[in-house]
Amino acid sequence: MKNKKYDAIVEKHKPKENRGSHALIAFLVGGILGVCAELLLEGYTQWFDLSRSEATVYMLVTFIFLASLFTALGFFDKMVSFARCGLLIPITGFAHSMTSAAIEYRKEGPVYGVGSNLFKLAGTVILYGVVSAWFFGMIRYLLEIGG
Repeated sequence: MKNKKYDAIVEKHKPKENRGSHALIAFLVGGILGVCAELLLEGYTQWFDLSRSEATVYMLVTFIFLASLFTALGFFDKMVSFARCGLLIPITGFAHSMTSAAIEYRKEGPVYGVGSNLFKLAGTVILYGVVSAWFFGMIRYLLEIGG
């Protein structure tokens, strides 16, 4: 009986999550991030006379650098608390996870601290990205042989 009463009290005081507004904010921030990426891509193409594929690499490196810099300066987390998945889904989230792990474990040294903990969170993303790319590549290969 005591646990049920406690659960009722907790449920009563638990902050309500407004998923609709969170989704809208994430959608808008992700869209703004996409527009900024496209503007940067067009800028790199015109300013440096690069092909679109070369400019894409520079645009991605710019976003990775900015996300890592903002993480190191300490205000990327504040931006994420507002924008939610709008900032974490793209490559900026990947850069943030690696940079925050490196910063958190830097006092333990370059090998046992940064080196061993750098890929703790990002390692699963890399693993499943490689495995799924191989899997879908094999499906595509088998469909091309059969068709």
